[in-house]
Amino acid sequence: MASEIPDNSVGLVKPLSHRFDSSITLQSGAKLPGFELVYETYGRLNEERNNAVLICHALSGHHHAAGYHTREDTKPGWWDNCIGPGKPIDTDHFYVLSLNNLGGCHGTTGPTSINPDTGEIYGPTFPTVTVKDWVQTQHMLAQTLGIDKFAAVIGGSLGGMQAMQWTIDYPDRVAHALLIACTPKLSAQNIAFNEIARFAISSDPEFNGGHYQTRGVNPERGLGLARMVGHVTYLSDDAMGDRFGRELKSGDIALGQDVEFQVESYLHYQGETFSKLFDANTYILMTRALDYFDPAREFNDDLVRALANAKAKFLVASFTSDWRFAPERSDTIVDALIAAGKDVISTTIESTFGHDSFLLPIPRYFGVLHAYMGRIARERDL
Repeated sequence: MASEIPDNSVGLVKPLSHRFDSSITLQSGAKLPGFELVYETYGRLNEERNNAVLICHALSGHHHAAGYHTREDTKPGWWDNCIGPGKPIDTDHFYVLSLNNLGGCHGTTGPTSINPDTGEIYGPTFPTVTVKDWVQTQHMLAQTLGIDKFAAVIGGSLGGMQAMQWTIDYPDRVAHALLIACTPKLSAQNIAFNEIARFAISSDPEFNGGHYQTRGVNPERGLGLARMVGHVTYLSDDAMGDRFGRELKSGDIALGQDVEFQVESYLHYQGETFSKLFDANTYILMTRALDYFDPAREFNDDLVRALANAKAKFLVASFTSDWRFAPERSDTIVDALIAAGKDVISTTIESTFGHDSFLLPIPRYFGVLHAYMGRIARERDL
Protein backbone atom coordinates (compact mmCIF):
# COMPACT_ATOMS: atom_id res chain seq x y z
CA MET A 1 0.00 0.00 0.00
CA ALA A 2 1.30 3.47 -0.90
CA SER A 3 -0.38 5.31 1.98
CA GLU A 4 2.96 7.01 2.62
CA ILE A 5 3.88 8.42 -0.76
CA PRO A 6 7.62 9.20 -0.96
CA ASP A 7 8.67 12.86 -1.01
CA ASN A 8 10.46 12.38 -4.32
CA SER A 9 7.35 11.00 -6.02
CA VAL A 10 5.16 13.02 -8.38
CA GLY A 11 2.40 11.92 -6.01
CA LEU A 12 -1.17 11.14 -6.93
CA VAL A 13 -1.80 11.49 -10.66
CA LYS A 14 -4.88 11.21 -12.82
CA PRO A 15 -4.98 9.86 -16.37
CA LEU A 16 -6.24 12.33 -18.95
CA SER A 17 -7.54 11.78 -22.45
CA HIS A 18 -7.98 13.69 -25.66
CA ARG A 19 -10.34 12.80 -28.48
CA PHE A 20 -9.38 13.58 -32.07
CA ASP A 21 -12.60 13.64 -34.07
CA SER A 22 -11.09 14.02 -37.52
CA SER A 23 -9.99 10.93 -39.39
CA ILE A 24 -6.33 10.01 -39.64
CA THR A 25 -4.56 8.16 -42.45
CA LEU A 26 -2.04 5.65 -41.15
CA GLN A 27 1.18 4.61 -42.87
CA SER A 28 -0.59 1.51 -44.18
CA GLY A 29 -3.11 3.70 -46.00
CA ALA A 30 -5.93 2.68 -43.63
CA LYS A 31 -8.02 5.44 -42.10
CA LEU A 32 -9.27 5.73 -38.55
CA PRO A 33 -12.45 7.81 -38.12
CA GLY A 34 -11.11 9.61 -35.08
CA PHE A 35 -9.28 8.25 -32.07
CA GLU A 36 -8.55 8.86 -28.40
CA LEU A 37 -5.20 9.07 -26.64
CA VAL A 38 -4.82 8.54 -22.89
CA TYR A 39 -1.92 10.30 -21.20
CA GLU A 40 -0.48 11.63 -17.96
CA THR A 41 1.61 14.69 -17.20
CA TYR A 42 4.02 15.40 -14.35
CA GLY A 43 5.49 18.77 -13.39
CA ARG A 44 4.45 22.08 -14.93
CA LEU A 45 4.81 23.53 -18.39
CA ASN A 46 6.68 26.82 -17.99
CA GLU A 47 5.68 30.13 -19.58
CA GLU A 48 8.25 29.72 -22.35
CA ARG A 49 6.86 26.22 -23.05
CA ASN A 50 10.40 24.96 -23.51
CA ASN A 51 10.65 22.42 -20.70
CA ALA A 52 8.47 19.61 -22.06
CA VAL A 53 9.81 16.05 -22.15
CA LEU A 54 8.09 13.17 -23.95
CA ILE A 55 8.39 9.64 -22.56
CA CYS A 56 7.83 6.92 -25.16
CA HIS A 57 6.86 3.54 -23.76
CA ALA A 58 8.13 0.12 -24.77
CA LEU A 59 6.20 -2.94 -25.96
CA SER A 60 3.92 -3.56 -22.99
CA GLY A 61 4.11 -0.08 -21.48
CA HIS A 62 1.44 2.58 -21.15
CA HIS A 63 0.76 6.13 -20.02
CA HIS A 64 1.24 5.51 -16.28
CA ALA A 65 4.98 6.16 -16.04
CA ALA A 66 5.21 7.75 -12.59
CA GLY A 67 3.32 8.40 -9.38
CA TYR A 68 0.24 6.67 -8.00
CA HIS A 69 -3.38 6.64 -9.06
CA THR A 70 -4.62 6.01 -5.51
CA ARG A 71 -3.08 5.70 -2.07
CA GLU A 72 -3.99 2.03 -2.18
CA ASP A 73 -1.76 1.34 -5.20
CA THR A 74 0.85 -1.29 -4.43
CA LYS A 75 3.10 -0.14 -7.27
CA PRO A 76 3.85 3.26 -8.81
CA GLY A 77 4.18 3.97 -12.56
CA TRP A 78 6.55 1.83 -14.60
CA TRP A 79 9.43 4.38 -14.59
CA ASP A 80 8.74 6.02 -11.25
CA ASN A 81 12.33 5.45 -10.14
CA CYS A 82 13.47 7.81 -12.92
CA ILE A 83 10.75 10.50 -13.02
CA GLY A 84 10.06 12.89 -10.15
CA PRO A 85 11.54 15.67 -8.01
CA GLY A 86 15.30 15.28 -7.84
CA LYS A 87 15.28 12.16 -10.01
CA PRO A 88 17.11 11.93 -13.36
CA ILE A 89 14.05 13.27 -15.19
CA ASP A 90 13.46 16.00 -12.64
CA THR A 91 9.89 17.29 -12.49
CA ASP A 92 11.10 20.34 -10.59
CA HIS A 93 12.52 21.42 -13.96
CA PHE A 94 10.68 19.47 -16.63
CA TYR A 95 7.07 19.01 -17.71
CA VAL A 96 6.81 15.33 -18.52
CA LEU A 97 4.26 13.84 -20.93
CA SER A 98 3.66 10.09 -21.10
CA LEU A 99 0.95 8.51 -23.23
CA ASN A 100 -0.49 5.15 -24.21
CA ASN A 101 0.21 4.67 -27.90
CA LEU A 102 -2.42 4.22 -30.58
CA GLY A 103 -3.46 0.56 -30.66
CA GLY A 104 -2.93 0.21 -26.92
CA CYS A 105 -5.21 -1.45 -24.42
CA HIS A 106 -5.14 1.01 -21.54
CA GLY A 107 -7.76 3.49 -22.71
CA THR A 108 -6.26 4.66 -25.98
CA THR A 109 -8.13 3.63 -29.13
CA GLY A 110 -7.09 0.13 -30.09
CA PRO A 111 -8.35 -3.40 -30.73
CA THR A 112 -10.49 -3.35 -27.57
CA SER A 113 -12.30 -0.17 -28.70
CA ILE A 114 -15.60 0.07 -30.54
CA ASN A 115 -15.40 0.64 -34.29
CA PRO A 116 -17.86 3.52 -34.87
CA ASP A 117 -18.51 2.30 -38.42
CA THR A 118 -19.78 -1.09 -37.23
CA GLY A 119 -20.71 -0.61 -33.59
CA GLU A 120 -18.61 -3.70 -32.81
CA ILE A 121 -15.27 -4.17 -31.08
CA TYR A 122 -12.38 -3.73 -33.52
CA GLY A 123 -10.58 -6.86 -32.36
CA PRO A 124 -8.31 -8.19 -35.12
CA THR A 125 -9.75 -5.70 -37.65
CA PHE A 126 -7.93 -2.79 -36.02
CA PRO A 127 -5.54 -1.47 -38.67
CA THR A 128 -1.80 -2.01 -38.60
CA VAL A 129 0.06 0.76 -36.81
CA THR A 130 3.74 1.64 -37.06
CA VAL A 131 6.26 3.67 -35.11
CA LYS A 132 5.71 6.49 -37.64
CA ASP A 133 2.00 6.41 -36.81
CA TRP A 134 2.75 6.64 -33.10
CA VAL A 135 5.06 9.59 -33.63
CA GLN A 136 2.45 11.32 -35.79
CA THR A 137 -0.23 10.95 -33.12
CA GLN A 138 2.19 11.96 -30.36
CA HIS A 139 2.91 15.11 -32.34
CA MET A 140 -0.81 15.78 -32.69
CA LEU A 141 -1.25 15.50 -28.92
CA ALA A 142 1.73 17.77 -28.29
CA GLN A 143 0.22 20.43 -30.54
CA THR A 144 -3.07 20.15 -28.68
CA LEU A 145 -1.24 20.70 -25.38
CA GLY A 146 0.57 23.75 -26.74
CA ILE A 147 3.98 22.09 -27.04
CA ASP A 148 5.75 23.16 -30.22
CA LYS A 149 9.09 21.61 -29.37
CA PHE A 150 10.22 19.02 -26.86
CA ALA A 151 13.30 19.67 -24.78
CA ALA A 152 13.81 15.92 -25.01
CA VAL A 153 12.13 12.81 -26.35
CA ILE A 154 13.17 9.78 -24.31
CA GLY A 155 12.56 6.08 -24.67
CA GLY A 156 13.98 2.67 -23.93
CA SER A 157 13.70 -0.34 -26.25
CA LEU A 158 10.72 0.27 -28.58
CA GLY A 159 10.46 3.68 -26.92
CA GLY A 160 13.97 4.53 -28.12
CA MET A 161 12.92 3.70 -31.66
CA GLN A 162 10.10 6.21 -31.36
CA ALA A 163 12.54 8.84 -30.11
CA MET A 164 14.73 8.17 -33.16
CA GLN A 165 11.74 8.44 -35.49
CA TRP A 166 10.85 11.80 -33.93
CA THR A 167 14.21 13.25 -34.98
CA ILE A 168 13.60 12.08 -38.55
CA ASP A 169 9.94 13.06 -38.99
CA TYR A 170 9.89 16.24 -36.90
CA PRO A 171 13.48 17.52 -36.79
CA ASP A 172 12.41 21.01 -35.71
CA ARG A 173 10.25 19.70 -32.86
CA VAL A 174 12.83 17.92 -30.70
CA ALA A 175 16.00 19.37 -29.17
CA HIS A 176 17.41 16.20 -27.62
CA ALA A 177 16.75 12.51 -28.19
CA LEU A 178 17.69 9.86 -25.62
CA LEU A 179 17.85 6.45 -27.29
CA ILE A 180 18.21 3.76 -24.64
CA ALA A 181 18.70 0.02 -25.24
CA CYS A 182 17.33 0.20 -28.76
CA THR A 183 18.22 -0.71 -32.33
CA PRO A 184 17.84 0.78 -35.83
CA LYS A 185 15.94 -2.36 -36.87
CA LEU A 186 15.28 -5.83 -35.55
CA SER A 187 17.54 -8.76 -36.29
CA ALA A 188 16.13 -12.00 -37.68
CA GLN A 189 16.48 -13.53 -34.21
CA ASN A 190 14.38 -10.77 -32.64
CA ILE A 191 11.70 -11.11 -35.29
CA ALA A 192 11.73 -14.85 -34.64
CA PHE A 193 11.09 -14.37 -30.92
CA ASN A 194 8.18 -12.07 -31.72
CA GLU A 195 6.72 -14.60 -34.16
CA ILE A 196 6.94 -17.37 -31.55
CA ALA A 197 5.00 -15.12 -29.18
CA ARG A 198 2.35 -14.34 -31.80
CA PHE A 199 2.05 -18.01 -32.73
CA ALA A 200 1.56 -18.93 -29.09
CA ILE A 201 -1.34 -16.46 -28.93
CA SER A 202 -2.96 -17.40 -32.23
CA SER A 203 -2.68 -21.13 -31.40
CA ASP A 204 -4.71 -20.75 -28.21
CA PRO A 205 -8.12 -22.40 -28.82
CA GLU A 206 -9.81 -19.38 -27.26
CA PHE A 207 -8.16 -16.90 -29.65
CA ASN A 208 -10.90 -17.47 -32.25
CA GLY A 209 -9.05 -15.61 -34.97
CA GLY A 210 -8.82 -12.58 -32.69
CA HIS A 211 -12.58 -12.41 -32.03
CA TYR A 212 -12.32 -13.69 -28.46
CA GLN A 213 -13.93 -10.66 -26.83
CA THR A 214 -17.18 -11.00 -28.74
CA ARG A 215 -17.29 -14.64 -27.60
CA GLY A 216 -16.67 -13.79 -23.97
CA VAL A 217 -13.34 -15.61 -23.68
CA ASN A 218 -9.67 -14.66 -23.44
CA PRO A 219 -6.61 -16.53 -24.82
CA GLU A 220 -4.87 -16.36 -21.46
CA ARG A 221 -2.76 -19.46 -21.99
CA GLY A 222 -1.35 -18.25 -25.31
CA LEU A 223 -0.79 -14.69 -24.12
CA GLY A 224 0.81 -15.95 -20.93
CA LEU A 225 3.17 -18.14 -22.93
CA ALA A 226 4.04 -15.18 -25.18
CA ARG A 227 4.91 -13.14 -22.11
CA MET A 228 7.04 -15.96 -20.70
CA VAL A 229 9.04 -16.17 -23.93
CA GLY A 230 9.47 -12.39 -24.03
CA HIS A 231 10.43 -12.18 -20.37
CA VAL A 232 13.25 -14.70 -20.80
CA THR A 233 14.71 -12.55 -23.58
CA TYR A 234 14.59 -9.43 -21.40
CA LEU A 235 16.80 -11.00 -18.75
CA SER A 236 20.40 -12.18 -18.91
CA ASP A 237 21.71 -15.61 -17.95
CA ASP A 238 23.58 -14.03 -15.03
CA ALA A 239 20.50 -12.19 -13.81
CA MET A 240 18.40 -15.35 -13.88
CA GLY A 241 21.19 -17.35 -12.24
CA ASP A 242 21.69 -14.80 -9.47
CA ARG A 243 17.98 -14.52 -8.80
CA PHE A 244 16.86 -18.12 -9.12
CA GLY A 245 19.81 -20.44 -9.61
CA ARG A 246 18.49 -23.99 -9.55
CA GLU A 247 16.47 -23.47 -6.40
CA LEU A 248 13.33 -25.54 -6.04
CA LYS A 249 9.89 -24.14 -5.42
CA SER A 250 8.49 -27.55 -4.59
CA GLY A 251 8.99 -31.27 -5.09
CA ASP A 252 11.86 -33.72 -4.70
CA ILE A 253 14.40 -33.63 -7.50
CA ALA A 254 16.10 -36.82 -6.31
CA LEU A 255 12.86 -38.71 -6.78
CA GLY A 256 11.78 -36.64 -9.76
CA GLN A 257 8.37 -36.04 -8.25
CA ASP A 258 6.32 -32.84 -8.54
CA VAL A 259 9.44 -30.78 -9.19
CA GLU A 260 9.04 -27.06 -9.86
CA PHE A 261 12.06 -24.78 -10.02
CA GLN A 262 11.80 -21.24 -8.68
CA VAL A 263 12.40 -19.86 -12.17
CA GLU A 264 9.50 -21.92 -13.52
CA SER A 265 7.19 -20.60 -10.82
CA TYR A 266 8.30 -17.03 -11.54
CA LEU A 267 7.68 -17.33 -15.28
CA HIS A 268 4.26 -18.88 -14.76
CA TYR A 269 3.34 -16.06 -12.39
CA GLN A 270 4.52 -13.43 -14.86
CA GLY A 271 2.60 -15.05 -17.70
CA GLU A 272 -0.61 -15.49 -15.74
CA THR A 273 -0.55 -11.94 -14.37
CA PHE A 274 0.18 -10.37 -17.75
CA SER A 275 -2.53 -12.37 -19.54
CA LYS A 276 -5.17 -10.80 -17.30
CA LEU A 277 -3.92 -7.23 -17.77
CA PHE A 278 -3.01 -6.99 -21.46
CA ASP A 279 -4.94 -7.56 -24.68
CA ALA A 280 -3.79 -10.31 -27.03
CA ASN A 281 -4.63 -8.41 -30.24
CA THR A 282 -2.71 -5.42 -28.90
CA TYR A 283 0.31 -7.62 -28.18
CA ILE A 284 0.25 -8.88 -31.76
CA LEU A 285 -0.13 -5.33 -33.09
CA MET A 286 2.72 -3.98 -30.95
CA THR A 287 5.16 -6.75 -31.84
CA ARG A 288 4.47 -6.22 -35.54
CA ALA A 289 5.17 -2.50 -35.17
CA LEU A 290 8.46 -3.51 -33.56
CA ASP A 291 9.26 -5.87 -36.43
CA TYR A 292 8.42 -3.33 -39.12
CA PHE A 293 10.55 -0.52 -37.69
CA ASP A 294 13.35 0.33 -40.12
CA PRO A 295 13.70 4.08 -40.80
CA ALA A 296 16.55 3.50 -43.26
CA ARG A 297 14.25 1.56 -45.59
CA GLU A 298 12.76 4.80 -46.94
CA PHE A 299 16.27 6.08 -47.63
CA ASN A 300 17.57 3.22 -49.77
CA ASP A 301 18.63 1.33 -46.62
CA ASP A 302 21.03 4.11 -45.67
CA LEU A 303 20.72 5.02 -41.99
CA VAL A 304 23.09 7.96 -42.42
CA ARG A 305 20.72 9.47 -44.99
CA ALA A 306 17.75 8.72 -42.77
CA LEU A 307 19.31 10.74 -39.95
CA ALA A 308 20.76 13.47 -42.16
CA ASN A 309 18.04 16.03 -41.47
CA ALA A 310 17.89 15.43 -37.73
CA LYS A 311 18.67 18.55 -35.68
CA ALA A 312 18.53 17.02 -32.22
CA LYS A 313 21.45 16.26 -29.97
CA PHE A 314 21.64 12.61 -29.02
CA LEU A 315 22.42 10.40 -26.05
CA VAL A 316 22.66 6.73 -27.00
CA ALA A 317 22.90 4.25 -24.12
CA SER A 318 23.24 0.46 -24.12
CA PHE A 319 23.96 -2.28 -21.57
CA THR A 320 26.67 -4.92 -21.63
CA SER A 321 24.38 -7.87 -20.80
CA ASP A 322 21.54 -6.88 -23.14
CA TRP A 323 21.54 -9.66 -25.72
CA ARG A 324 18.12 -8.74 -27.12
CA PHE A 325 19.35 -5.31 -28.32
CA ALA A 326 23.07 -5.70 -27.86
CA PRO A 327 25.48 -2.74 -27.56
CA GLU A 328 26.60 -3.40 -31.13
CA ARG A 329 23.13 -2.39 -32.29
CA SER A 330 23.47 0.95 -30.52
CA ASP A 331 26.94 1.32 -32.02
CA THR A 332 25.33 1.15 -35.46
CA ILE A 333 23.15 4.13 -34.53
CA VAL A 334 26.11 6.04 -33.12
CA ASP A 335 28.24 5.38 -36.20
CA ALA A 336 25.45 6.65 -38.46
CA LEU A 337 24.96 9.78 -36.34
CA ILE A 338 28.67 10.53 -36.42
CA ALA A 339 28.77 9.99 -40.20
CA ALA A 340 25.80 12.35 -40.51
CA GLY A 341 27.67 14.99 -38.51
CA LYS A 342 25.35 14.96 -35.49
CA ASP A 343 26.06 15.85 -31.88
CA VAL A 344 26.05 12.49 -30.09
CA ILE A 345 27.18 11.13 -26.75
CA SER A 346 27.23 7.36 -26.31
CA THR A 347 27.71 5.14 -23.31
CA THR A 348 27.68 1.43 -22.60
CA ILE A 349 26.70 0.64 -19.03
CA GLU A 350 28.03 -2.38 -17.17
CA SER A 351 25.03 -4.39 -16.05
CA THR A 352 24.08 -8.00 -15.37
CA PHE A 353 20.33 -7.43 -15.75
CA GLY A 354 19.93 -7.85 -19.51
CA HIS A 355 17.53 -5.81 -21.62
CA ASP A 356 15.46 -4.87 -18.56
CA SER A 357 18.43 -2.79 -17.38
CA PHE A 358 16.88 0.31 -18.96
CA LEU A 359 14.09 0.18 -16.37
CA LEU A 360 16.35 -0.20 -13.33
CA PRO A 361 18.09 2.39 -11.11
CA ILE A 362 21.62 1.26 -11.92
CA PRO A 363 23.84 3.94 -10.34
CA ARG A 364 26.09 4.66 -13.34
CA TYR A 365 23.13 4.61 -15.74
CA PHE A 366 21.04 6.98 -13.64
CA GLY A 367 24.12 9.13 -13.11
CA VAL A 368 24.47 9.52 -16.88
CA LEU A 369 20.78 10.35 -17.27
CA HIS A 370 20.93 12.83 -14.40
CA ALA A 371 23.96 14.58 -15.90
CA TYR A 372 22.52 14.70 -19.40
CA MET A 373 19.14 16.00 -18.28
CA GLY A 374 20.95 18.54 -16.12
CA ARG A 375 22.74 19.74 -19.24
CA ILE A 376 19.40 20.22 -20.96
CA ALA A 377 18.04 22.13 -17.95
CA ARG A 378 21.04 24.44 -17.96
CA GLU A 379 20.68 25.06 -21.71
CA ARG A 380 17.15 26.25 -21.08
CA ASP A 381 17.88 28.01 -17.78
CA LEU A 382 15.28 25.84 -16.05
